[in-house]
Amino acid sequence: MAHSRGNTALTFEPVESGRKQASQITPRQSQILKMVAMGHTNREIAVSLKISVRTVEVHRFNLMRRLNARNVAQLLRQSLRHGLLPASFGKR
Repeated sequence: MAHSRGNTALTFEPVESGRKQASQITPRQSQILKMVAMGHTNREIAVSLKISVRTVEVHRFNLMRRLNARNVAQLLRQSLRHGLLPASFGKR
Protein backbone atom coordinates (compact mmCIF):
# COMPACT_ATOMS: atom_id res chain seq x y z
CA MET A 1 0.00 0.00 0.00
CA ALA A 2 1.37 3.40 -0.98
CA HIS A 3 1.77 6.03 1.70
CA SER A 4 -0.34 9.13 1.38
CA ARG A 5 1.26 12.53 1.71
CA GLY A 6 -1.80 13.64 3.65
CA ASN A 7 -4.60 15.89 2.67
CA THR A 8 -4.29 19.15 4.52
CA ALA A 9 -7.73 20.24 3.30
CA LEU A 10 -9.30 17.68 5.63
CA THR A 11 -8.02 18.91 8.96
CA PHE A 12 -10.47 18.98 11.82
CA GLU A 13 -10.44 21.23 14.86
CA PRO A 14 -10.70 19.51 18.23
CA VAL A 15 -14.17 19.61 19.78
CA GLU A 16 -12.90 21.63 22.73
CA SER A 17 -11.86 24.59 20.56
CA GLY A 18 -15.29 24.56 18.92
CA ARG A 19 -16.98 24.61 22.31
CA LYS A 20 -14.73 27.40 23.50
CA GLN A 21 -15.50 29.52 20.45
CA ALA A 22 -19.24 28.83 20.68
CA SER A 23 -19.39 29.82 24.34
CA GLN A 24 -17.72 33.16 23.64
CA ILE A 25 -20.64 35.12 22.28
CA THR A 26 -21.16 38.81 22.89
CA PRO A 27 -23.68 40.08 25.42
CA ARG A 28 -25.80 41.43 22.53
CA GLN A 29 -25.72 38.04 20.78
CA SER A 30 -26.78 36.40 24.02
CA GLN A 31 -29.65 38.86 24.34
CA ILE A 32 -30.78 38.19 20.77
CA LEU A 33 -30.42 34.44 21.20
CA LYS A 34 -32.74 34.49 24.21
CA MET A 35 -35.31 36.53 22.30
CA VAL A 36 -35.12 34.13 19.33
CA ALA A 37 -35.62 31.24 21.75
CA MET A 38 -38.72 33.00 23.08
CA GLY A 39 -40.12 33.11 19.54
CA HIS A 40 -39.64 36.79 18.71
CA THR A 41 -39.26 37.84 15.08
CA ASN A 42 -36.29 39.87 13.84
CA ARG A 43 -38.56 42.92 13.64
CA GLU A 44 -39.81 42.48 17.21
CA ILE A 45 -36.24 42.08 18.46
CA ALA A 46 -35.12 45.18 16.56
CA VAL A 47 -37.92 47.32 18.01
CA SER A 48 -37.33 46.01 21.53
CA LEU A 49 -33.56 46.62 21.43
CA LYS A 50 -33.81 49.86 19.40
CA ILE A 51 -31.56 48.55 16.62
CA SER A 52 -32.18 47.94 12.94
CA VAL A 53 -33.67 44.71 11.59
CA ARG A 54 -30.49 44.31 9.52
CA THR A 55 -28.38 44.42 12.70
CA VAL A 56 -30.52 41.67 14.23
CA GLU A 57 -30.12 39.61 11.04
CA VAL A 58 -26.33 40.01 11.18
CA HIS A 59 -26.22 38.94 14.84
CA ARG A 60 -28.39 35.88 14.08
CA PHE A 61 -26.25 34.99 11.07
CA ASN A 62 -23.08 35.21 13.18
CA LEU A 63 -24.64 33.08 15.92
CA MET A 64 -25.73 30.45 13.42
CA ARG A 65 -22.30 30.40 11.77
CA ARG A 66 -20.51 30.18 15.13
CA LEU A 67 -22.76 27.32 16.29
CA ASN A 68 -22.81 25.60 12.90
CA ALA A 69 -26.60 25.80 12.65
CA ARG A 70 -28.64 25.98 9.45
CA ASN A 71 -31.99 26.87 10.99
CA VAL A 72 -33.53 28.10 14.22
CA ALA A 73 -34.15 24.60 15.57
CA GLN A 74 -30.46 23.73 15.20
CA LEU A 75 -29.48 27.10 16.65
CA LEU A 76 -31.50 26.43 19.78
CA ARG A 77 -30.29 22.83 20.09
CA GLN A 78 -26.65 23.90 19.77
CA SER A 79 -27.20 26.77 22.21
CA LEU A 80 -28.51 24.34 24.81
CA ARG A 81 -25.68 21.91 24.10
CA HIS A 82 -23.05 24.62 24.61
CA GLY A 83 -24.72 26.00 27.72
CA LEU A 84 -25.66 29.33 26.11
CA LEU A 85 -29.25 28.81 27.22
CA PRO A 86 -30.19 27.13 30.49
CA ALA A 87 -31.60 23.61 30.13
CA SER A 88 -34.83 24.82 31.74
CA PHE A 89 -35.22 27.70 29.28
CA GLY A 90 -38.79 28.00 28.06
CA LYS A 91 -40.21 25.52 30.58
CA ARG A 92 -43.17 26.68 32.60
